[in-house]
Amino acid sequence: MLAGRPESYFVEKLLTLGRAVRDAVIAARSSNDLAGVAKQTSADTIYTLDTHVEPILEKFCEEWSREVPLVLIAEGIEDEHGNEGKVVFPHGTAEADAKIRIICDPVDGTRGLMYDKRAAWFLAGIAPNNGDATRLSDITVAAQIELPTSKQLLSDVLWAVKGQGAKGQREFIYKTLTTPSFSEMDVDPTPLTLRSSQADSLLHGFAQISNFFPGTKELSSKLMEKIVRESIGAADVTKGMVFDDQYISTGGQFYELMIGHDRFNADLRPIFYQIQKQPPGLCVHPYDVASMLIAQEAGIHLTNGLGQPLDGPLDVDTPLSWAAFANQNIRAKVEPVMLAQLRAWLG
Repeated sequence: MLAGRPESYFVEKLLTLGRAVRDAVIAARSSNDLAGVAKQTSADTIYTLDTHVEPILEKFCEEWSREVPLVLIAEGIEDEHGNEGKVVFPHGTAEADAKIRIICDPVDGTRGLMYDKRAAWFLAGIAPNNGDATRLSDITVAAQIELPTSKQLLSDVLWAVKGQGAKGQREFIYKTLTTPSFSEMDVDPTPLTLRSSQADSLLHGFAQISNFFPGTKELSSKLMEKIVRESIGAADVTKGMVFDDQYISTGGQFYELMIGHDRFNADLRPIFYQIQKQPPGLCVHPYDVASMLIAQEAGIHLTNGLGQPLDGPLDVDTPLSWAAFANQNIRAKVEPVMLAQLRAWLG
């Protein structure tokens, strides 16, 4: 139970919200410039695509809060005083009187989706309201929903309740289509099996350290080269021994691990900034890992990049590093190499 209601109630609420965001993203495709810059926040850039879903998020929470008073934590939102990142619903309610805190990234992976290159994800997690002391580890219900590109007919939907495992289904998004041959079809969702890779090495598998943007590419590449060299041997440049997939979406990266596509993934930008004696730069924040409970429930080994469990406050500013391993065998081979090199660089 959460706030006096069964966890299934909150799962359905998050899935309803996520599907509404998905519909809005599909409807926004007719807009001229989804890649336009709308504004800059303390955490990241807000693009035009993001602005199509923010009103849906706030309207949904305002209506939902009539049943359960809540605190919404998300990038780009502002309270009545202009403070970014946190709003209490219903408006006028004291924060201490809210029953739950919701951390949400309605479009995780905006950059890929706004150019129609790759799906983004709706991410959300719910925790009891413990005030500013509430942490990612307090999340008890989470959901993530695939926000498809224009050529997709299917969208994967994932959710989890703490201690009950990860669940998923694949949905046919025909209701958003106007083609009669599709819109008249009655296609039920199909179960989606979430099972991480059981491979015992990185050889002939996908594994990567995020290097999306200039600034930390050298360190991430050097570290990945070292991991490969020490875990499977010197690279044979005539063969592809380990494959790289730079998916600019933390939720998407988690998905690739949960579905069994990837074996190892890490985003260590805050650690790299520290090594390079730079101020904190663009990186992962707590809302980017709002659905991490699903990955954990799916058996993914998730850390802070330095061997400790991934955790952090429910806010929009805290920089986070993370590393994820598909199974214990992969972790045992990769993590010691990664930690040794990071500690050597950190001094």
